[in-house]
Amino acid sequence: MTCPWERRYAQRMQGMRGSIIRELLKLTEQPDIISFAGGLPAPEVFPVARFEEATRRVLAEHGAQALQYSTTEGYRPLREYIVEKMSRYGIMARPENVLITSGAQQALDLIGKVLVDPGDVILTEQPTYMGALQAWRAYQADYVTAPIDDEGLCLDDRFIEALRAGPKFMYILPNFQNPTGVTLSLERRRKLVQIADHYGIPIIEDDPYGDLRYEGEHLPPLVVLDAEFQEERGTSGNGRGFVRGNVIYLGTFSKTLAPGLRLGWMVAPEEVIKRCVMAKQGMDLHTSSFSQMVAYEVAKDNYLDEHKLLIRQVYHERRDVMLAAMEEYFPLGVYWTRPSGGLFLWVTFPDWLDAAELLKTAVQDKVAFVPGAAFHPNAHEGVGHNTARFNFSNAQPAQIEEGIRRLGLVLTRVLAEHKEEELEPEIMMA
Repeated sequence: MTCPWERRYAQRMQGMRGSIIRELLKLTEQPDIISFAGGLPAPEVFPVARFEEATRRVLAEHGAQALQYSTTEGYRPLREYIVEKMSRYGIMARPENVLITSGAQQALDLIGKVLVDPGDVILTEQPTYMGALQAWRAYQADYVTAPIDDEGLCLDDRFIEALRAGPKFMYILPNFQNPTGVTLSLERRRKLVQIADHYGIPIIEDDPYGDLRYEGEHLPPLVVLDAEFQEERGTSGNGRGFVRGNVIYLGTFSKTLAPGLRLGWMVAPEEVIKRCVMAKQGMDLHTSSFSQMVAYEVAKDNYLDEHKLLIRQVYHERRDVMLAAMEEYFPLGVYWTRPSGGLFLWVTFPDWLDAAELLKTAVQDKVAFVPGAAFHPNAHEGVGHNTARFNFSNAQPAQIEEGIRRLGLVLTRVLAEHKEEELEPEIMMA
């Protein structure tokens, strides 16, 4: 007798949804589609030759170690490298505060496994990173949200009202936020860590794009500001305030070396790291030893610092091309963000326009983007239907201009048709 699988699924599966981005990425397999859908780095900046050299060196000098099981915490030289790298941004840590994960996405899942019970509330920005919503829905979390504007999370009455729901933690992307591209201002960063301390609510600081700033001054991470605040209050204990503070910091090599490595990291107080280590052992025992050792060989000796200069130059140019093309081809009534770094910008269409329906038309003209509703925890309430995320890192400048031109024609046609529909009743009455 065939097994009735539908009756065997865990209750948590009822809240899990597939990723619209993973589905849209199938479009990139069609060579005639210009896709702004995925959050893909530019493959032409991957340091392939450096990886080839590093792979040979790892296998020649450390082959048995690289191919063997290893510790859950991660390859210590790589953790030491991350500690040194983060110290340049004021993040003071020890290797014991660092856990290597299989991409920052696994870190999000570990946080869910360690911190989230069914029915727990998580406070997010609105909109927010779709992958985080997916990770925590598996643990049957509920969400409250606070809006963002050009300076990031709005710390207004709506935010305070969300705090009254008693969230287990806040999830914040302060730098070039996915999906909007906006950056949390310094003033709001300081205020946020103070509010978090006052209410006793931890912050998960997800920072995959912090190294990809093209213009403006670097802003201190929330984990640093929290450390300073704890030290001012005399609660840091050992001069390394964040280790005992309110912020868990997440980083990744996906945007600076290569996403195929699946290497990220978590920085947290040792007690939290120990719990996450136990949870990770039940997932995969440890992240690939080979990938960690190769990544360390690639990144060391200041190579990654030099390589990031190239990445910033390439993405800066592509962002500028997309912004200029939108200025030229998009009709009045359409608005977009102007990020100072990262991979994305956010487009807002007129209220009546459904971005999911627009995508169907756009694909017929061989151009794709991600409708914005998927980035809203409460999309079922109709929020975000007239928004969209555009990625500019994974298309050549000429493709960007052509894709935006095509979409501009689609938008102009759709807006004109809507105007005609509005005029029809007036003509009939006349």
